Amino acid sequence: MLPELITPIPGPRSLKLAKKLKQYESHNVTHIADDWPIFWERAEGTNVWDVDDNRFLDLTAAFGVCSLGHGDNDLEEAMVTQSGKLMHAMGDVHPSELKAELCAQLSAITFERWCAGTGKTILGNSGFEAVEAAMKTSVLHTGKPGVIAFKNGYHGLGMGTLAACGIPYFEKPFRAQMMDHVMIAPYPGHEEADLEKLAVGIEVIADTTSTGCVLVEPIQGRGGCIMPPPSFLLMLRDVCDRRGLLLVVDEILTGLNRTGAMFACEHAGVIPDMICLGKSLTGGYPLSACVGKASVMDSWPISKGEALHTSTYLGNPVGCAMALASLKKHMHPMMADHVKERGEKLVAALEAIHSPEIATVRGMGLMLGMEIVDKDGRPNGKRAVQIVKDGLQKGIILLADSPKSHVLSFTPPFSILDDEIAFVAEWLTGVFKTG
Repeated sequence: MLPELITPIPGPRSLKLAKKLKQYESHNVTHIADDWPIFWERAEGTNVWDVDDNRFLDLTAAFGVCSLGHGDNDLEEAMVTQSGKLMHAMGDVHPSELKAELCAQLSAITFERWCAGTGKTILGNSGFEAVEAAMKTSVLHTGKPGVIAFKNGYHGLGMGTLAACGIPYFEKPFRAQMMDHVMIAPYPGHEEADLEKLAVGIEVIADTTSTGCVLVEPIQGRGGCIMPPPSFLLMLRDVCDRRGLLLVVDEILTGLNRTGAMFACEHAGVIPDMICLGKSLTGGYPLSACVGKASVMDSWPISKGEALHTSTYLGNPVGCAMALASLKKHMHPMMADHVKERGEKLVAALEAIHSPEIATVRGMGLMLGMEIVDKDGRPNGKRAVQIVKDGLQKGIILLADSPKSHVLSFTPPFSILDDEIAFVAEWLTGVFKTG
């Protein structure tokens, strides 16, 4: 369905709630202004309704979480059925059977499917926890604490992952509390990059420092939907193999068909040593996973009753039930092709908009970015953010990515329809015509 606005945006109830949130929540968390935010009340498919009953078209899938659509019937049924039986168990002491089933399924869709043996899993709650589990695994397996990460990379904001953040805005205020164990390398795609020189540079780092792993996004999300050369991951795999490093692929956003393949690393034919998953893994419940080769994950000591890495909600049965239902749908043989087709349709609509303000439309599947620039071709974050705010007034939920906030990000639910794509394209055409 297309947007339908009943009251001004934000409406009176949203404004009232914004005032309450401003009074009681840390003022660092939610941006509050006269034209921002709306407060969600319910959602279905590609649509979101706010507390004032305005209907919006969601082009974000709620940070990429609701890839299968808001309120997917199978995920909802799994959540309701499981919560009626058991809402919580003792994850690392007396777990539910669903934890065992989910770990087995995660092995089946990753390393077993890649004909690379068994995969073993550490479950978490948020995406950054999966990455931190991978970083911990790396030091246990290699005996080396160092990590090579990439400029403008984003792996969440926990203290462990913050050290590997390639966006200074997030890590600079806390740098004094972080250990100096991460080297930041250039990510090809931001500028022309010589992959051969980059490979040599990574090898030098590996030889001269105590480095155990390379942590990388196959396509950068928060970095601005940056597409590296097709051979980038192959180069990293080769360097890691020759230098004894582990390759950790962060697919928290790109995983589970977002790019038109089950995992984005598959576009390059690369098998990582560990893969980190989250977001659309459950379609709406906090759960993440670090899945690694058994030979790597078995570097952890065998639990004798006290886990070295755990959390209270590890393997929550409701989240596991939803993840199993989600994975069943993601494994449908036509799902990846469907995302490719929807992505091609959206790309064609966006590329048909001609404006000197649009530098590029890039991405894969339904992970796309439109780069907004000024008359001199420089990143124009102010304009992109204004477009996002203008979109809200027209019933469109959109985000701006990149460190300079100049890339409009499109990660809609996979169920986005032709008329919804046409509506967005028509609106953007008008935006760029009027300047």
